[in-house]
Amino acid sequence: MTTSASTSYEAHFRIWRGDAGGGALGDFRVEVNEGEVVLDVIHRLQATQAPDLAVRWNCKAGKCGSCSAEINGRPRLLCMTRMSVFDPAETVTVTPLRAFPVVRDLVTDVGFNYVKAREVPAFVPPPDLAPGEYRMQQEDVDRSQEFRKCIECFLCQDTCHVVRDHEENKTAFAGPRFLMRVAELDMHPLDDAAASGLDRKATAQDEHGLGYCNITKCCTEVCPEGIRITDNALIPLKERVADRKYDPLVWLGDKIRRRGR
Repeated sequence: MTTSASTSYEAHFRIWRGDAGGGALGDFRVEVNEGEVVLDVIHRLQATQAPDLAVRWNCKAGKCGSCSAEINGRPRLLCMTRMSVFDPAETVTVTPLRAFPVVRDLVTDVGFNYVKAREVPAFVPPPDLAPGEYRMQQEDVDRSQEFRKCIECFLCQDTCHVVRDHEENKTAFAGPRFLMRVAELDMHPLDDAAASGLDRKATAQDEHGLGYCNITKCCTEVCPEGIRITDNALIPLKERVADRKYDPLVWLGDKIRRRGR
């Protein structure tokens, strides 16, 4: 029943119900109170109408990345999407992340992302420095520090059409979250990967599929932390890869350095 329009109303929700074998959207009428987020409504549905509705969540503060889903077709965090952004007469449709296999209802198997995480070589510390001896100026890490805000909600992975629309690309493409990790390490002032024989620029292109990215900025648009993934990570990484591969001065410098060894 609809009560005061300023504090409470009855909303029409459509929630995807099903599992890996298939499913369909279910219709619900549910009370919405002032100040609530979509996750609050999902919890009310569980308490009153659909106790078996599966949804993944943890912190309810926009910092764990667990409650990723698609709301009216847009990848969002359930806990950070306020009901006030929707018209009370609007139908709110909540579906699982489309790019990943459904486990049940709104829960998807995001294991693909952890596979890709393990494929990115870790930070390589300088051999002449012991833990605790690392020293950096703030200006040295300003560019890459932004990327550390990532909460691994995988919304960028879900909305990236290279992953979303082409299942066959998953073996060769790490996705924006992990290409951003490569960029972060490549920009790190103390990462000694090159001296150890690891060329992060080459691996970005050859092993992590950087060339698949066509910088549509859809990953940036859905990032709940406001990280400028495309402008500050992917485009600079592409520029570094191009410089390394095609710049004749860089090519000549590499030749000279190799002869001097």
